[in-house]
Order: sequence, then C-alpha cells, then structure tokens
Amino acid sequence: MEKIKIGDNLPIHCYKHNGKLHRTWDDAIVLEITDDVLVCGNHKTWITEADGRSHKTKEPAIIFFYRDKWFNIFAQIKKDGLFYKCNIASPFLIDGKIIKFIDYDLDLKVFHDGGFRVLDKNEYKYHKKIMSYSEELDMVVKNGLEELIDIKKQNLYPFKEEVIKNYYNMYKNLTE
Repeated sequence: MEKIKIGDNLPIHCYKHNGKLHRTWDDAIVLEITDDVLVCGNHKTWITEADGRSHKTKEPAIIFFYRDKWFNIFAQIKKDGLFYKCNIASPFLIDGKIIKFIDYDLDLKVFHDGGFRVLDKNEYKYHKKIMSYSEELDMVVKNGLEELIDIKKQNLYPFKEEVIKNYYNMYKNLTE
C-alpha cells in the first residue's frame, strides 16, 4: 500500500460492482489514518458523475472510510446543521494514492435533528439482479446497513458533533 500521511490530498474513486467508475471527487485532505479508519476532509471539491456531469460541493465534508466495515460516512456541515450521507460500500483501499471503494447503492441519510432514513432500496434490488450479487454479498451488504444503523442509534463515533467539529478544525488548519 502507498504510504500516505496527514495533509496528503487524495482523489476518491467510487465504483459499482461491475467495475465501472460511478463517481469521483477531485480531492480529500487526509486528517487521520489508523489501522481501522481513514478520515479526510474536503470543501468546494469537484465531483464528476459517470455520465460526465460535474459540480462543486457547496459545504465542507468530513469523510470516514473504514478498512473492515461495509460503509463509509460523509458528514456534511451545512448552514442548517450537521447531516450525514452514509454509503453502504466495500471497505476502502488505496491504489496509487487514490482512495477507492465499491458503492452498493443503499444509503443512510441522517438529518440534523438526528432522524434518519434508508434510501435507494429499489436501486439496490435492481443492481443486485442485473449485476448478479451473490447471496453472500447480499448478506454482507445488509449486515453493513444494520451495523451502521446500530452505530447511529447509539450515537457512537463518528455521529457526534464534537468529533466532526474537531476534524473540521484540523481540516481548516491544514488548508489555510
């Protein structure tokens, strides 16, 4: 694995199960890296979709990638509060200083009031069928969603405002 360090600026590549590139983010500043998690931050970064459309993010995000969990978490710092967009996805890997993961459609959207909703169930069913997800993969994905919901319900790391504030301050210090 490429040696990465705090302050490195890495792009993010999100794939689908069939190996096709789904979405990219131009940059993510490394804030912390441990045996379990890679934490990054970005703001006003370009996102490019598979169809070529692109846009810049409007708000800062603190991003949590896990080595052995089937999800990643984007904490979005918006004017009206802290939101989380959580992707059910493969554990990340670093390939040539690019953060890579496979997205499995299901998302957990967490609202600033703490409420949450599972999104994209139909998209998951569709891709499961056309990309022939195995029963084992289906179970791993569903277990990842259950684990993520349990972590949210208990408001464990990283679903704590002070955690996001601390990482955001680190991000600001690294980018000023």
